[in-house]
Amino acid sequence: MNDVFPEIPRMYTALAEWMACIVYISILKKQIRGWHLIAFSGGALLIQSAFLILTRDLPIVFWIPSMLVAVGLMFAFLYFSCDISPSEAGYFSIKAFVAAELVASLQWQVHFFYWRTENSGLLWEVLLLILIYGGAFLLIWLLEKRHIPAEGKLNIRQRELWSTVVIGAAVFGISNISFVTARTPFSGQYAQEILNIRTLVDLGGFAILYAYHIQINDLRIRRELAAMQNILNNQYVQYQQSKESIEIINYKYHDLKNQIIALRLEEDPEKRNSYLTQMEEEIKSFEAQNKTGNHVLDTLLASKNMSCIKNGITLTCVADGTLLKDMDVVDICTIFGNALDNAIEYEQQVKDKEKRLIHVSLFAQKGFLMIRFENYFEGDLKLEGDLPATTKEDTYYHGYGLKSIRYTVQKYDGVVNVEQKDNWFELKVLIPIKK
Repeated sequence: MNDVFPEIPRMYTALAEWMACIVYISILKKQIRGWHLIAFSGGALLIQSAFLILTRDLPIVFWIPSMLVAVGLMFAFLYFSCDISPSEAGYFSIKAFVAAELVASLQWQVHFFYWRTENSGLLWEVLLLILIYGGAFLLIWLLEKRHIPAEGKLNIRQRELWSTVVIGAAVFGISNISFVTARTPFSGQYAQEILNIRTLVDLGGFAILYAYHIQINDLRIRRELAAMQNILNNQYVQYQQSKESIEIINYKYHDLKNQIIALRLEEDPEKRNSYLTQMEEEIKSFEAQNKTGNHVLDTLLASKNMSCIKNGITLTCVADGTLLKDMDVVDICTIFGNALDNAIEYEQQVKDKEKRLIHVSLFAQKGFLMIRFENYFEGDLKLEGDLPATTKEDTYYHGYGLKSIRYTVQKYDGVVNVEQKDNWFELKVLIPIKK
């Protein structure tokens, strides 16, 4: 090369990689917090700096392996700081590495432009470092924060991870090829040219990853909406089926009552009479339950109660269904159907059948409609955002029942809250009553 080209100080590179990780840690769901996170972050910076400084004078053949180890250290920093999967940690490690390459290259290009042949002075060099690193990473933080879900997780799949790895590898290879050899169509010949190539390629790579990230997030949102819409439709279909089944059952019970009357007139043994009286009382109790004043809610509760009886679950309900007169049928099915389905699914796992309990209450309180679902709960409730964490192996498709409840309740300017009270899980829905 015709120009003397000083290499970017390894300490600057380490600082850029560390700050890039900090950007993503700040917007992801954290696994460690407070002083533990501060201490762990300080240790990560020391390890990253020490490794890059110690590998500075290694032969060129060790350059790629050294960079892979540096990315591995970033992966470990992100994975142990945040409550994310290995795939998510890998995905954000690549994004952080490309962001670090961009910011470090940009800073050194500006530094080289102003102080190519003379000493910049430590003060000016530090001020430029603070200005560019601070401004660039703040901008990256603002851009990325807009496209991270409230729960701080994206549920990255293997296909999306490997796409990101390929993009990151291509960006790194093209942006740094001039440091290896000048004998390629993509290599620069002069220092300023090499820096231009590196910065522009890193900028293009970051833009590609950012656009890909937006696409992944949009697809995730569309999948969630489709899944919730499917749940809405399924709950309404279940309601229609339950309505038809319960109507048939009621006809059968009506016929059975007439048969009992006829049998009583024909013969009257004391034992038979006692048995028939018991049957009649059971029929009356069945007819008396779940008469809330709203036929949609009555049908849903009767259907879910049959499922509870089948699984040895005790379902009790105290509800004023007339309060739901202004709520759409599909929305009633969504709120009550999903909440009860979740409660029934959990109670089936409780070994002691005496503890398989679900209680539903619906009432007005201080100008608000209160809907409360309670079920016996063992263990400690873990939340992801404002929703319970899944206990299923498939974490990609989960929680849509509660999300659909929240989406439906927000249509009525209401809120949903979940919490644990001793051995009870409680889902509360609060909706303002319109006068």
